[in-house]
Amino acid sequence: MERMAAEFEDAHPDVDITIETFAWPEFYTMWTTGLATGQVPDLSTALPNHVVEMIGAEALVPLDDVIEEIGHERFSEAALTEGSKDGHAYAIPIYSHAQVMWYRTDLLEDAGIAVPETWEELAHAAAALTEDGTYGLSVPLGANDMMGSRFLNFYVQSAGERLLADDGRANLTSEAALEGIDYWVEAYRSTSPEGSLNYDVLDQATLFYQGRTAFDFNSGFHISGVEGASPDLLGDIAAAPLPRMAAGEPHYGGETSNIPMVVWEASDVQEEAKAFLRFLYNDEDYIEFLHSVPGGMLPAMSDISDSPEYQDNDVIEEFSESVAVIEEAVPLGTAIGMEQGPALQAGILTSQGVVERMFHSVILDGTDTREAAEAAERELNELFEAAGAEIG
Repeated sequence: MERMAAEFEDAHPDVDITIETFAWPEFYTMWTTGLATGQVPDLSTALPNHVVEMIGAEALVPLDDVIEEIGHERFSEAALTEGSKDGHAYAIPIYSHAQVMWYRTDLLEDAGIAVPETWEELAHAAAALTEDGTYGLSVPLGANDMMGSRFLNFYVQSAGERLLADDGRANLTSEAALEGIDYWVEAYRSTSPEGSLNYDVLDQATLFYQGRTAFDFNSGFHISGVEGASPDLLGDIAAAPLPRMAAGEPHYGGETSNIPMVVWEASDVQEEAKAFLRFLYNDEDYIEFLHSVPGGMLPAMSDISDSPEYQDNDVIEEFSESVAVIEEAVPLGTAIGMEQGPALQAGILTSQGVVERMFHSVILDGTDTREAAEAAERELNELFEAAGAEIG
């Protein structure tokens, strides 16, 4: 990205580009507080759940013209829909990925354990592999991130339900949701480090990068993470589909992220920002961008996915089976809470820490699961209504 910025500046001497990076939880705070002061970027990445809130706050400009220049037909309609309202697209996906189950092949082989296909099998395998400083499965529940919501969403999705019900209200008290809460509470107590109660996404991933967990849920970014932290373990990791309720049931999406780029309404250089955005999608440079995190950043455009230039990468070839698992999951899922299309509730569900604090109440305070779930569900619905979300 820095090289692309430098090349764009060379071609446009009157433009200066400054790049800043933030962790996702930090970025949410940055843009929500920045709206009040006008201190927002000209151009930025976002999360699909963020974009719905950004559109509602009239913080973004439409990007239909940029999409047409790149080629509307090249993008997944589902990915464009997540960032659209009233027939206008306010976001363009820069890359995609999906959540899958990562595991240590060497630990399973040494213990004579098959790759788990169900939640019950995962619980048994994780318990068996929790020993000698290795945790079977860490359960991240930090209230400043969305990881508790993510893990609960996996379980609820596998039961054929969603964390947002058909009427737009929170779903934390169905039997599947209550079972999921109990499942993750038990996993926290039996196979997870005590400190994971406060883990965010990076804390969680780092354990797997360091070889301290046998299982984890994440995208293909785990490949580069392990390569950077514990290169000797790179040959001992692989991805499998998310666990199901019973073996043989169809695979489900769980969570797909089509990471978008957006241009901000407060920018006084909107045309320059759009021009740089279009510049990022030049095929050769775009493929090089994807190859900076091979297997982690999957193409947002179908013709790039099939191109020999994209496929010609050592990591993508080495992890072809794991990448195939992720590619299969991408079209099956959406951002959390977006299963029925863009919803303001999705951003609230994943940004306010309500689900995570619910887990804290059960684990730390001993609150009954149903009581904690009812309180969290009530709090979310009140937040939805206060934000003006559509509830049936």
